[in-house]
Order: sequence, then C-alpha cells, then structure tokens
Amino acid sequence: VFSPSPMHRFGPVMTVLAEAPPILGKTEPRLWTPPLRDLTPETSYGFEVIGYARDVLGQPLLPWQEFAVIHGGELLPDGRPRFRIVLLLVSRQNGKTHLPVILSVYWQFKKRVPLILGTSTQLSYAKESWLKAVNLVQRTRALDSEHEPGRKWVRRTNGETESFTGYGCRYKIAAANEEGGRSLTVHRGIADELRQHHTYEAWGAMEPACSPMDAQLWGLSNAGDDRSVVLNELRQSAIDFIDTGVGDRRLGLLEWSAPEDADPEDMDALLQANPRAGYGLDPEVLLGDAQRAKRIGGKALATFKTEKMCVRVRHLDPAIDPQRWRDCLDPGELSDARSRLATFVDVSLDEQHVTLAGAAVLADDRVRVEAIKEWTGPTAVSQMEREMPVLMERIKPKAFGWFPSGPAAVAAARMADRRKDGVYGWPPRGVTVAAVRGEVAAACMALGKEVTAGTLAHSGQAGLDDQVSNAEWLPRGDMRVFTRRGVGSVDAVYAIAGAAHLARTLPKSRKVSSIVRTAEES
Repeated sequence: VFSPSPMHRFGPVMTVLAEAPPILGKTEPRLWTPPLRDLTPETSYGFEVIGYARDVLGQPLLPWQEFAVIHGGELLPDGRPRFRIVLLLVSRQNGKTHLPVILSVYWQFKKRVPLILGTSTQLSYAKESWLKAVNLVQRTRALDSEHEPGRKWVRRTNGETESFTGYGCRYKIAAANEEGGRSLTVHRGIADELRQHHTYEAWGAMEPACSPMDAQLWGLSNAGDDRSVVLNELRQSAIDFIDTGVGDRRLGLLEWSAPEDADPEDMDALLQANPRAGYGLDPEVLLGDAQRAKRIGGKALATFKTEKMCVRVRHLDPAIDPQRWRDCLDPGELSDARSRLATFVDVSLDEQHVTLAGAAVLADDRVRVEAIKEWTGPTAVSQMEREMPVLMERIKPKAFGWFPSGPAAVAAARMADRRKDGVYGWPPRGVTVAAVRGEVAAACMALGKEVTAGTLAHSGQAGLDDQVSNAEWLPRGDMRVFTRRGVGSVDAVYAIAGAAHLARTLPKSRKVSSIVRTAEES
C-alpha cells in the first residue's frame, strides 16, 4: 500500500501489509462415521475416484469431495464397500450434485457396475444429473472406445432414460416414488434430495432393490425439517453408532453442518457447513445472506439454516421465531404480578392436553407469560373442570378467559355457567370471566409480534418451549392462527397468546403506572 508519510518533506513511505490468509471452507465434516481401519488406496476406492476424476475426466474434486469419496469408499477386507448406505449432508451450492456425476461415470466406465440407479424428487432433477454425466462422457476422448459413437449409447424412449456401455453397464434414472427401483437389481444407487422423502414409499421402493452383496446407496441432501422422516431417522441411527459404537456399522454419515445452536453470523460455523467456501463460493455473500435472514427472522431464517447452514429446523414456517423466543428468556415469576394477572385456558384438538396459562404486563411494559398448570391424558378436560375453581380461588387473577370458537369452548362454558358447588363458587369473587370472541387470529399474531419485538418474557418451561418450537402458521383469510402438523398440540401456545391478550387489555393500576413513571424519570 502506497501512503504519504506524516513527515511529507522526506517524501512518501512504502508500507507493506501482509496478505490476509484466504477464507476456506472446512475439509473435514463436523459429524462423520470413523473408519474401521486406516484408509489407503488398498482400503478405500475413493483414492481411485480422485485420480480418475483428475486424470481421465479432467474434473478434479474439491478437498471436501475428496474426503467424502475416501471415507464413503471405505472397503471391507473382502473388497466390498464397507457402507451399504452413505448419508452425505452438506449445504446447497457446495458441489453436492456434482459428486454423484463423477461417481456414476466412474462406476459405469471404470468399475463396469451392471446397474446404477439415480433418483430425485422429480424425474427432471434426476435427469439433470444424468445429462451432466452423459455430456461429461461425450467430452472425454479417453472413453470413446467404451461406448458407441454419437448418442446411440443413450436411450430415451417409452419412458425409459438410461445410458449403457459396450459391456452392458447401465445408468438409469427414475422419480423418487413408490415405483422407483422396483423390479430392478441395483448395484449402485443415488438418492438425491433425501430431505424431501416425507414417507417411506420412495425409500421402500429403492433401498430393497440394492440387494446384491456389494451394493451401495448414496443418499444426498441438505438438512430438512420434521417432515423429513427418512433423512432424520437414518441420520439419528448413524449418530447413535458414532456415539456408542452400537448399531449398524454399514450405515455411514458424512455431515458438513453448523452446530444446531450456532449464530447464523458465526463465520466459523458457516465455513463448517459450506466446505466449498473459497473455492468458488464467496464467504462474504454467505455472511451477507446470514445477516439478512437473521434480521428478517421467521421463515427466512429457518430457510437459511436448512439451506446454507445444513441445520435441521422443526418447521420451515415457524409461527414463533425460535431464536427470538430464546432471546426472550428471562427467568422470573408471575407471583409478583398477581394484581395484574390474566389467566387463560386452552384444550388440544384431541382433548388429551389442557393448559392454563398466565400473563402480566411488567413495569418495563414487557408481558411475562407462563404455563401455570397442565393436564394430560384421556381425563385431562374433566380434571381441569374439577380443579379450576380451586386454582382460581388460590391464584385470584384479575381475569380468566378462553376462546369460545376453539376446543376449550364446551368445558369453559360449563364453568362459566356453574353455580356454587360446595365450598368454592364460580367464578371466584373479583375474577372477570371472559370468552374472547372474534380475536383468535389477532391474539395469535400479536404473540408472534411480541416475541419478534422482544416485548415478551418467559422462564424457559420445557413443555411450553416444545409447543412453541412446533407451532406453525395456518392462514385464515388475511389473518393467521397456530397449528401443528403431525403428532402433538399447540394448546399451550394458544393459552399464552390469550393470556397475553387479556393482560394487555387490563387497566393498569396506579402502582404499575408509578413504577413506570419512576423508572422513566430515573
């Protein structure tokens, strides 16, 4: 760098700054199944793949891809692949789909494998990888003698898409559905976008087709969400083996991912999930995407985590931003705010879970929420009806409410109409009983905004945290309410939303106002 000297009468001074080291993605995955023995050209076919890609195909592999083929290509003492299934996880745009292109050509032309089957969520996606392999072979003069001139070695008729060599080795593609792979004997398989396998139909068609003693199936993907059942269960099985040494040693995991709790702006975490960074993938672009997704939150952040951090999220469209919910953690108690406490009850759709929640507006104008009581099981609703009068008498909130259009309607209405029954009356003296009508969506959306704005506080209760992490948005006209796909419920989320709504509408006491005024003056 040429810069003028402060002592300009002596002329300019040349200052040399050392070049910053390049920012490169991590070659070694964060999670991977250890080999059974040292990996050498004799114990892994990956070394041969690396040489074949470089010297024959003219397509040198990236460092992380070399690691993948060496470890995924581990051999047993009898020469068969150690892994029957190789699960490879890495973020988007890192060369994940290029790897099976190289492998498919290697298997078909170098190893002369009888049948390779490639699948993806759509036939057009599987065809894209197949076409790349075909074009690569066409450009490789060293392979001219291995197939017929021109395109006669490629067949695309009657719904069949495949290439074949003079030795009868085929590379065939199919859509990932309940038919893909059936009636075939597959020696090498490629299952791309495994995160999209929301059922076992496609996997159940392909995986059993890989029946030979030496078959190997590569499942490739970035991280998914709770719907990605095949990916999630295979991954968990592989992690169990890594952690304990017990389980299926023929299932291998190679995962380039960020830690689940990593900050999206943590460059080291981004480099762990993006091994191509610095090799054609700009780290600065990654960081910019992270900053934008973090600022927007919600679906944008969930998508960034799955696509560019390779981190599993519960849902791609979370109703409550998970990070913002964690940011609202502030352990405390509602017992100090009984003079302005609102309570709310909600029941799960299957009536197996009931939550009584409380909320109160604090002196700093945040609203604190808490699950006060939960009931679980077939008798949950009847238990709640029986115990609620006692709870209300003991807690003495300013208000008690429910959503009359939801599953809590019948039980809450019965309590609202109840006459004195023994010792306790209903409602307890001083408690306003409120059926919150026509404001369900408004309360749900208001809760999301409270969390996003950081104007909510909670104490980190396990049951509540779990329901919040699983709540998704369900459109209702121009508004949205909470829902949960799959097993479980969101009654606790509805309950805290209703309680916060009631707490915000309660008139502020003089005591609270004076505290706020004093805090502002100080």
